[in-house]
Amino acid sequence: MIDYLKIFPKSLAALILCCIFLPLKSSAQTGYVLEPIPDVWYNSVDGVRVGLRVLGHVPGTFGGGPHRLDAGVWLGTKFPEHPVSYYLSFTEPIPSISAYGNEASINLTTLYRTGFQQHGITFNKRWQTGFEERNYKEFSIGFRAEHRFDEDYLLYPQLWQDNWLFLIGADLDITHENKAGRYYLSFRTDLNLGGAYEEFIRAEVSVQQEWILSDDFTLTGRFFAGAASNQTAPEYLFMRSLETARYWMNSGLTRARGTIPPAWIEAGVIQVTGGPNLRGYLNQDIEVLNNSARPFFTSFTAFNVQLEYPNPLDDAFNGISVIGEFINLHSYLFLDAGTSLGFTASEVDELLADAGAGFKFSINIPDNLGKPRGLIIRYDIPFWVSHPGDEESFKFRSVIAIGAVISL
Repeated sequence: MIDYLKIFPKSLAALILCCIFLPLKSSAQTGYVLEPIPDVWYNSVDGVRVGLRVLGHVPGTFGGGPHRLDAGVWLGTKFPEHPVSYYLSFTEPIPSISAYGNEASINLTTLYRTGFQQHGITFNKRWQTGFEERNYKEFSIGFRAEHRFDEDYLLYPQLWQDNWLFLIGADLDITHENKAGRYYLSFRTDLNLGGAYEEFIRAEVSVQQEWILSDDFTLTGRFFAGAASNQTAPEYLFMRSLETARYWMNSGLTRARGTIPPAWIEAGVIQVTGGPNLRGYLNQDIEVLNNSARPFFTSFTAFNVQLEYPNPLDDAFNGISVIGEFINLHSYLFLDAGTSLGFTASEVDELLADAGAGFKFSINIPDNLGKPRGLIIRYDIPFWVSHPGDEESFKFRSVIAIGAVISL
C-alpha cells in the first residue's frame, strides 16, 4: 500500500504553490483580484482567534470564473499547542465540459484547524435548468485524507478516533419543483481505503417533498436512511437526534468546544441538526454523551413531517422594504419517527417518535447560484416523546437548533 503519510508534505506544498502562482499568472494576462477580509472567531482552546481571509477571483466573473481562491490563516491568542491554523480552497473550472449554469470543476482543499486536518481533491459537476438557479443537480466525487490530531477541541472525545482516514467520497444533490411543490434529494457515501484504521463504507440518503396546501399552509415531509459497516469510524456513525460528528466540522459554531458555551450543550437544549433528527430524544442522547458513552447506530431510518401555519410576525417582516426579502420567521407543528435498521444485535428495533411545535428564524442572503447562505436558528418544543426514559411522555421540552433539516 502507498505510504500516504510520506507523500502528504510534498503534495501539500505543491497544492499551496499552485494556489499562489496560478492567480499571479492570471493577473498578468486578464487581471486578478485578491480581497483581504479581517476575521475574528472564538473557541475555548484558541481563545480569540484572529486572522485574515483572502478571496481571489477574475474581475467581472461574479464568483463563477477561473482560478477561484478562498483561503485564510489564523492565530490563537491563547497560544495553544497548535496556535496557527489555516484553510485553503482553490477551484478551477473545466471549460470543455462547462456551460452557463452547468459548470464542471476541480477543487483542491487543504485545512489545518481546531485539532483537525483534511487534504483532498474533488471533481464537481452541476446541471442547471435554464436560468433557474434553484433547479439543479450537483454531483461530486473525490479523494481526501483526514486526521483528528488534537482532542482538546472536543467536548465529547468519544465521538472520534485519532487515526488517519483515506476516503473516497461521492455526493449527489437534486432539487426541482413538481406539481405538489419543491423537492430535494441528497445522497452521500464514503469509503475508507484502510491504513491504520480498518476499511469501512457508509452512506446516507435524504428525500424531502413539500406540498403547498394553500397560501397559508404548507406540509413538508422528509425521509432519511443511513447505514454503515460495523468497522466504521465513530465520527461517521449515526445518532438519533444529532448530526454525525464528522459534519460538526462544517460549521464554525460547532467545530470546536467553547464557541457555544459547553454548559448549554451539556444541558441537552442545543441540537446540531442533521441525520435522523428525532429532536425529542436530544436530552437522552446528550445524557449518554455526558456519561462518556456513545449513542451510536450503524443504521437508522426516520421520517420528519412539518406543517407550517400562518405567523403574523413573519407577515410583518415581509412588509419591511428590502430587509423583508431576507428575514423570515416560520411557525410549524412537527412529528418525527424513526428506528434502527437492526443490522447489529445491540441496536434497538423499536419505533421511536416525538411531536411538538416550533419556530424557525432565518436570515438568508443567497449566493451567486441562488443557494441559501446565512443564519438559521430554530426553537422546537417536543412536548410528546414515545419512549421518554425516566421522564413523562408529555412534558415541556426545549430544543434550540443550529441549522434546519427541513427548509420551509
